[in-house]
Amino acid sequence: MKKELGIAILLVVLCVTTAILQPSFLMDPANVFNMLKRISMFGIFGIGLGMVIITGGIDLSVGAVFALQGVLLCMMLNEGRWPWPVAIAASIAGVMVLGVFHGFLVTKMKLQSFIVTLCGLLIYRGLARSITHDRTEGLGPYEYGWLYKIAAGKVHLFGRYDIPSAFFVLLGVMVVMWVVLHWSIYGRYLYAVGRNEEAARYSGIRTKLVIGSAYVLSLLLAGISGVIFVFDVRSISPANFGISYELYGIAAAVLGGCSLQGGEGSILGIVLGTALMQVLLNMVQLLGIPSTWELTVMGSVILLGVMFDQFLKTRKKKAVVVEKAAVVAVGGGV
Repeated sequence: MKKELGIAILLVVLCVTTAILQPSFLMDPANVFNMLKRISMFGIFGIGLGMVIITGGIDLSVGAVFALQGVLLCMMLNEGRWPWPVAIAASIAGVMVLGVFHGFLVTKMKLQSFIVTLCGLLIYRGLARSITHDRTEGLGPYEYGWLYKIAAGKVHLFGRYDIPSAFFVLLGVMVVMWVVLHWSIYGRYLYAVGRNEEAARYSGIRTKLVIGSAYVLSLLLAGISGVIFVFDVRSISPANFGISYELYGIAAAVLGGCSLQGGEGSILGIVLGTALMQVLLNMVQLLGIPSTWELTVMGSVILLGVMFDQFLKTRKKKAVVVEKAAVVAVGGGV
């Protein structure tokens, strides 16, 4: 919990600093609402990305998956006239199939996850653009009943603030994934595979199944998040929708304590990392810093997170070496 506590303190400090420099950060209900909405949408798929990172893998295809899922969902609802429950289920199931494909290539074909998902990024973005002939797809004037209220609606709180419905979806995902990762045998297997895949395999863990399931789980959460994104913007440009979203998710996971070397991370840390990332980006906007700096901020955050993680690992290894040397010295003296 030390990492999570440190991230929480850093988040509070950043929020207070931003509020002092720009009071509208917390005083403007619209800004609070939009920030909570972005934290919710990015947090849901960020948790899924965290599962893959814990196994020692990476998924760079999420943004392109959003584009492909978004245009297909709009086409199913508008041109195909599919009933919306069927269209939603089909879009999420289709995304999960891509997760199965990724897992197969990584575990059975022994390809690096970086290469597999990088190729996926290019393929899915190209498919989205080809299917639509680069035309923007939209949801149209339909409201889709309670689905729209869950995906893009809001809940009034304290008579002043509106809380996005997606925030409660995030809370639900957090609870479920907390149990899965921290209180189940499957969660222990994820950590074991990430720390040492070979040792996990010799201990009887079906490592290929565990790793493959992490990619499926990641894209399941991405599919849920993608539906919320679609209903939020209601208009999908296949060339631009979802660009760099996977980097936001990876940055949030790294900020939240997930090690890119695998074997470390927590649900609370990932969500706190997502909040920290979105507050940073919101601060950039509110302080009038050019939006072109957003990617610079994100890249710097990832780099600092990786450097800090490496520093902690090196320090831990040195502490273990010193401890072993002390034990040997004591034993020799005895």
